[in-house]
Amino acid sequence: MRVLLDECLPRKLKESLAGHEVTTVQERGWSSKKNGELLRLMNDSVDVFLTSDQNLRYQQDLRSIRYGIIVLVARDNRLTTLQPFMPQVQQAIPCMLAGAVMEIGSHED
Repeated sequence: MRVLLDECLPRKLKESLAGHEVTTVQERGWSSKKNGELLRLMNDSVDVFLTSDQNLRYQQDLRSIRYGIIVLVARDNRLTTLQPFMPQVQQAIPCMLAGAVMEIGSHED
């Protein structure tokens, strides 16, 4: 699966997604793009977008996207905080459907 890591996530998370074609927003030259533009750019080039932006589904119209979105829910975006969620992300990636949004993590500290 083609996975795109949002620029708000540590690039080293790529190492936890073996078996997938993983790129970052930065590698694609899409840094600093507004969410709406970024979502449109991804339509034909990714299967899953991995982000920690919990407001994305409320701020953008996701009806026309052709990929799934996994939102990491954690107290911060440090690698050590997010790493424990990666096995669950690995399991979720092949199951993601276009337009689906899945939260992985915990709202509690």
